[in-house]
Amino acid sequence: MQFELSEEQNAYVASAREFAQAEFRPNAAHWDESSLFPKSALKAAGDLGFMGMYTREEAGGLGMSRLDASLIVEELARGCTTTAAFLTIHNMATAMIGKHCQQSVIDRWCPSLVAGETLASYCLTEPGAGSDAASLRTTATREGDSYRLNGSKVFISGAGDTDVLVVMARTGDSGARGITAFLVPADLEGISYGKKESKMGWNAQPTRQISFDDVRVPAANRLGEEGQGFSIAMEGLDGGRINIATCSVGTAQQAIVDATAYVKDREQFNKAISEFQHTQFQIADMLTELVASRQMIRLAASKLDNGDPNASTYCAMAKRFATDAGFKVCNDALQLFGGYGYIREYPMERYVRDTRVHQILEGTNEIMRVIISRQALMDGALEVIQ
Repeated sequence: MQFELSEEQNAYVASAREFAQAEFRPNAAHWDESSLFPKSALKAAGDLGFMGMYTREEAGGLGMSRLDASLIVEELARGCTTTAAFLTIHNMATAMIGKHCQQSVIDRWCPSLVAGETLASYCLTEPGAGSDAASLRTTATREGDSYRLNGSKVFISGAGDTDVLVVMARTGDSGARGITAFLVPADLEGISYGKKESKMGWNAQPTRQISFDDVRVPAANRLGEEGQGFSIAMEGLDGGRINIATCSVGTAQQAIVDATAYVKDREQFNKAISEFQHTQFQIADMLTELVASRQMIRLAASKLDNGDPNASTYCAMAKRFATDAGFKVCNDALQLFGGYGYIREYPMERYVRDTRVHQILEGTNEIMRVIISRQALMDGALEVIQ
């Protein structure tokens, strides 16, 4: 079992770190405060291949493993949690298009998506279908060589500012088997966008509701066959859970770096805060939980890359553990800053705000526990989950 990164992987990390520290980190506070969606920075990420990391090479992407992509995402999240998180959503949608669409559609959209010249949103959640995604009600009715799309989606990252929507809609009976996936150009007639949501965090990416009113979508824009949409969505979410867990770890890593520097410099009672045993123990616990989270993510990514039949369980475990631990590390780092951690002169409060939602999206951590426990209670399951 190899835990050390290869020379190539270390090169990925160095490249991503240099980019994130130059492009993301100096601007992250401004993007957050002004609710600015940094499209130019995303385009710059596309110039390095970061907008199509695990999209197939045949579709113009880098064809990277999920493990290698997670190394890059962790460094990007150290620069700006919110922008890195949107980048992973775009990567997920782009990879799905590059894998499941017809070649003519791939040729039409993937070059610009991979380059970051156009951006993609992933549309699964609805007003009445959050954790229970299989109960979605948006419909797509076949009419000749097109589908008529009706319904709505909520909490869609990038909505109103992206160019492509990967939409899950019902083409058949109730339940997961009646769902089909579609590539929907974001400016089609009949699509409307709600107000930009005012959120606790993730302010550097817009979140809106999307409504579809008799939107005509070419049948050629379907991903896979009718009825395959839910499996395509879940396939994407396994990787999405690794991505969002990695964003938590990257942010927590930066929080520890910032907090450690602060406690070495800040003095109380005539000595540095770092000299107090409580501070030392707190940093030790933070770092231990961070490294444990990182290793769980890399294990899950490796399982997914190798097609392990239990990969979904590992992804759920990594997502549950790393997003909980990442948020706690950021919150503990804020505590080490004392009152200064609560003001926007320092990034601690932004780290806390931005990582909080990671425990909710890509499947809540309560749903992750459902996935894990279902597997654990199957006969013989604990012999293979190790």
